[in-house]
Amino acid sequence: MLTVETRQAVNPDYARALDTEGLRKHFLAQDMFRPGEIRLVYTHYDRFVMGGAVPNGAALTLDRVEETKTPSFLDRREMGVVNIGEAGTVTAGDEIYALNRGDVLYLGAGSGAVTFAGRGRFYIVSCPAHRSLPARLVTLGESKEVKLGAMETSNKRTINQFIHPLVMESCQLVLGYTTLEDGSVWNTIPSHVHDRRMEAYLYFGMDEKSRVLHLMGEPQQTRHLFIANEEGAISPPWSIHSGAGIGSYTFIWAMAGDNVDYTDMDFIQPADLR
Repeated sequence: MLTVETRQAVNPDYARALDTEGLRKHFLAQDMFRPGEIRLVYTHYDRFVMGGAVPNGAALTLDRVEETKTPSFLDRREMGVVNIGEAGTVTAGDEIYALNRGDVLYLGAGSGAVTFAGRGRFYIVSCPAHRSLPARLVTLGESKEVKLGAMETSNKRTINQFIHPLVMESCQLVLGYTTLEDGSVWNTIPSHVHDRRMEAYLYFGMDEKSRVLHLMGEPQQTRHLFIANEEGAISPPWSIHSGAGIGSYTFIWAMAGDNVDYTDMDFIQPADLR
C-alpha cells in the first residue's frame, strides 16, 4: 500500500501568523511508519520527498508515484534509504542490498522499482537528480565520523556522514545522522540557516514518552515543534533548525538544493535569536 501526502511551500511572512496547529500541519511529518505500508511526504521545497517503508515480513515495492508523473519514481530522482529497524533488504535492479540497523543505501536516478523486505524500518528520502550515479551501500563503519560539542554546553555528539562528498558522490542529496551522548541534549548550537537548500529531519531512538523541542522559524521570529519518536521536521531554507531532547535520541538530516557542501550554512548566535 502506498500513501502520498503533499506539502506546499510556505513563505516566512505566512509562517509568522501560524498557530501551533498550523505549524504542525505544514512542518511536522507524522505517521510515516505503518506496518505493511509505504508512506511518503512530497514537499514543494526542492521537490524533496521523505517517508517510511515497513515491510513487516512481506515485500513492499516502490515504483510509480503519481505525484512525479514519471513511469517510475526514480526515473529522474536519486534516493537515500536508512534502516532504523532490524535487518532487512532493499532490491533495486538486479542487486539485493542487506541493510542492518544504521546502514544507508544510495540509489541513483534510473534505478527502477525498489523493493523493501525483511524486518527493517526503512526511512526514505529523495530529490530530483540531473544525472545518474552508481548505487552504493554505506555501512555505519564506512561512514565519516565527526565528533563535536562538549559536555559543558550539553551538545556532545557524534555525526556520521554517509551520502556526503567525503564518503561518496551524489547529485544533490546529502545525508547523515547525529547521535547525542548521555547527558547532552542540544543537537546543534549555534542554530543556522542555509538559504541555498532545504533540509529535513527524522528523530528516532527515543523513549515513547520523550519529546524533542525542535526550534524553527526566522532567526528573529522563532517558532517550535514538539516532536515524538520517528517523527520528522521539514525545514525551509529561511528557517533555523536546532533542538533539545528529553533523554537520548538520534536524528537523521538530509538536504537538497544548489550544492552538496555540508559546511554551507550561516550561523545565528544564541544572543541574536528572538
